[in-house]
Amino acid sequence: MKRQNLIALACAGGVVFMTGAAFAAVPLYQLFCQVTGFDGTVRKADKAPDTVLDSTVLVRFDTNVRDLPMVFRAEQVSQRVRIGETGMAWFDVTNTSDRPIKARAGYNVVPEYTGPYFQKLQCFCFDEQIIEPGATRKFPVQYFVAPELATDAEAKGATEITLSYTFYPARDGAPDGTKDPGRAAGRESGRT
Repeated sequence: MKRQNLIALACAGGVVFMTGAAFAAVPLYQLFCQVTGFDGTVRKADKAPDTVLDSTVLVRFDTNVRDLPMVFRAEQVSQRVRIGETGMAWFDVTNTSDRPIKARAGYNVVPEYTGPYFQKLQCFCFDEQIIEPGATRKFPVQYFVAPELATDAEAKGATEITLSYTFYPARDGAPDGTKDPGRAAGRESGRT
């Protein structure tokens, strides 16, 4: 009887552990990607680099909207920045509905191997934004391309980087009850 109880207890413990692991998988994966730059994920930096190189890279900006009545656009299509130099890009979001919208923006970088080197100092990504009916809001992104890009054997030939954002409904969503599809929006690279 003791052995049966021990097996039942081990099975119950396994179910609890697996359930917890399933809920922790997405946040842990996102943290891993942000720390390592894996899969084109942009890293968050505390300060700009001290070194600015003469070589440049063209940064293109891509905007997408998923399941929301809004217009989302970059104020600039692209910017040419020196590697190590801090750049600033502005994005406009307009709520075209007659109700407030709760939304979040996910992001990624293409080509993926440049992800570890494209770093942001300031970003609106993954913060819940509330945009009032008919309102337009401006969001800044302050970024740089780390000088290490120039010495990475795989990435040093990169001359263009695309930063892609997708706005999607926030968890517990818009007033119409739209649900958050998850932070998978940061993995998208669709174009508008």
